[in-house]
Amino acid sequence: MELPNKDMSTLFEQLGLPSDPQSIDDFIARHAPLPNEVRLADAPFWNDSQRSLLRDEWIEDAEWAPIVDELNARLHEEQNE
Repeated sequence: MELPNKDMSTLFEQLGLPSDPQSIDDFIARHAPLPNEVRLADAPFWNDSQRSLLRDEWIEDAEWAPIVDELNARLHEEQNE
């Protein structure tokens, strides 16, 4: 049996957040840019469960790590409106 592809939508599902592309873009637009000194998992908008998932996946360099890296990059970059 194949595991589902890990992508930003499935990460947002794991985080218990709306996972359609527009909702993901809206979430990032609302919360970016994070200051450079704030680690992704330490951002104030995560609940304890979300924070734990992000931290664990990062530390363990688990299969979600590349997607967590992508989310980290997107939340730390300046948004152009």
